[in-house]
Amino acid sequence: MEITVTPDIFKLAQVFTIARGSRTEAKVLTVRISDKGVTGWGECVPYARYGETLESVTDQINGLSGAFDRETLLDLLPAGAARNAVDCALWDLQAKQAGKRVWELAGLPAPKPEITAYTLSLDTPEKMQVQAAENAFRPLLKTKLGGGEEDVARIEAVRRGAKDARIIVDANEGWTPELYQTLAPVLVRLGVEMVEQPLPAGADDALLELERVLPVCADESCHDSASLPHLAGKYDMANIKLDKTGGLTEALRLRDASLAAGYKVMVGCMVGSSLAMAPATLVAQGAAVTDLDGPLLLAQDRPEPLFFDEFGVHGPSVGLWG
Repeated sequence: MEITVTPDIFKLAQVFTIARGSRTEAKVLTVRISDKGVTGWGECVPYARYGETLESVTDQINGLSGAFDRETLLDLLPAGAARNAVDCALWDLQAKQAGKRVWELAGLPAPKPEITAYTLSLDTPEKMQVQAAENAFRPLLKTKLGGGEEDVARIEAVRRGAKDARIIVDANEGWTPELYQTLAPVLVRLGVEMVEQPLPAGADDALLELERVLPVCADESCHDSASLPHLAGKYDMANIKLDKTGGLTEALRLRDASLAAGYKVMVGCMVGSSLAMAPATLVAQGAAVTDLDGPLLLAQDRPEPLFFDEFGVHGPSVGLWG
């Protein structure tokens, strides 16, 4: 097998801000694996929150040598962006070699469209109300929070802008236990359905002592199947992202393990192209929350991008992946 890694940059449609900072472009790595004239590909988004850079992830991938498959890859690379891109490229390669779709290889039904959240960037309450109004036609809005006491005004402004939309919120580890206690009743009053990662992953034991008046979803606290025992008593949902699990192979295992342990499942994404979202559409089948809006945030995308309509995000075409 021959492996190549190339960096790609996708311009965003507008500035995207979360509690940890802002960006105007998505920087990704594209991995291609060729074998006997057939090439599979995958994409990952190195994430600084987890100590990853474009360079470090490229080095991890280029360090692979010898023969390996998706199972042995689990031992060669840790869960993270590098393993994700390689794993997804292997799935694509195998599907092309077999003349089948990935879901057939995985023993899954063909994916159906899933309603996806659309993310509103962190901003002033006034600007977030404008964002909400512009996207009020969407059935599910995800509101970035994590900016202190002004979060009350932010979420109230979003509800004014989108009176009928379902709303979930993501604090990106930006709250304290005291702020959670202030905000949670407000979220319930406004009909918010779930809060994602309110406290820092390293300080989330405080959730054991807090009354969870609405479901709490683990994101930064949940990476792969090994994370599940640490969520007990603190979280009600697990957010599965392929860049955290290290690919589709582990993501499917985490989904099954999460459901078996009694957690609801959310399937999320980093800000990347349709190539990064394509494998995640398989994991998202029947999920309580799907958040695969990455392509909707881009000013440009891959050829043959994922299709979005009023029914949600559809599975990938054969020309895109899998």
